[in-house]
Amino acid sequence: MTQEISFTINGQAATIAVAPHERLIDVVRGRLGLTGTKEGCGEGECGACTVIVDGRAVNGCLFPALEMEGRSITTIEGLLESGMQLSLIQRAFVERGAIQCGFCSPGMILSAKALLDANPRPTDEEIRCALAGNLCRCTGYEQIVDAVTYAADELRSERGA
Repeated sequence: MTQEISFTINGQAATIAVAPHERLIDVVRGRLGLTGTKEGCGEGECGACTVIVDGRAVNGCLFPALEMEGRSITTIEGLLESGMQLSLIQRAFVERGAIQCGFCSPGMILSAKALLDANPRPTDEEIRCALAGNLCRCTGYEQIVDAVTYAADELRSERGA
């Protein structure tokens, strides 16, 4: 038994039939082919599956697909700018050495984006708190916090704030 749901993903309207047991990550990766969202633990512990739903960072492995109805979802693919250029926050992660293997990067970047959209001047403590649900085995967290701080500064500069 499936139910048809309608939602917006990366700025595009979508309608899809989902089963009650499906999760957001199942729809995003398996059904829509947006494979930038990764599944690590499947238990909401690692943050690899983080996406933005209505402005909030959520774990796609814990979010029921039926709850996507009427919502706006952003995946890492949705951050690309025109011409397939990396967004400022994605570039900050690259430039500041906050990416190694890349497995955690989409979730980290989306958690950081949700934070910066809500708080353009986060402290290091606020950054660490926003990223607490995202695990990285490669970079250490200093480079990641530095990348988010750098992105915040650059975004404020772009906006003239």
